[in-house]
Amino acid sequence: MNADQRKRFCVAVSDISRRIVYLLAVCLVLASCTQLPRGIQPISGFEIDRYLGTWYEIARLDHRFEKGLNNVTANYTLRNDGGINVINRGYAPKDQAWKEAQGKAYFVDDNQKGHLQVSFFGPFYSSYVIFELDKDDYQYAFVSGYNRDYLWLLARKPGIDRKIIKRFLDHSRSLGFDTNEIIFVDHSHSFNK
Repeated sequence: MNADQRKRFCVAVSDISRRIVYLLAVCLVLASCTQLPRGIQPISGFEIDRYLGTWYEIARLDHRFEKGLNNVTANYTLRNDGGINVINRGYAPKDQAWKEAQGKAYFVDDNQKGHLQVSFFGPFYSSYVIFELDKDDYQYAFVSGYNRDYLWLLARKPGIDRKIIKRFLDHSRSLGFDTNEIIFVDHSHSFNK
């Protein structure tokens, strides 16, 4: 092998190595998005059949994909492959239009734990961690994402008892969420389809 061939070979190996490192980094980042936030545990004894149906978003830490939306709901149905269909819907008053996102969710490990991975964008998944749930009637749920930037209070009705809201705020604060940034979702419009 002459010097020119060795140089081309080394460049090719270097390029391949760089791609492998990049791919490993991407895999690591994607895998971390389905992890549990430190100190937050999913509920056990979870029953997916009781969780299915429509949930109203009562409160959340706001983020770009729900910014400005009110009358927000999440609807969960079973998929043929054992996963869960997810339809998130909200009204954007600024645009005077409904916004909808369709996704899919799967249990991360045990289907008796409230830890799922959800995707709205192809192969990219993020954690959906139910860390408190009304296990008697499945009327409210406290949900986190993969870190403390994502937090929701969901309920079966658009309104909820103030004691549950206080419990949500206190529990979330004790887990390190910035409860000063929580917004409460307006459900005053009767046109939520």
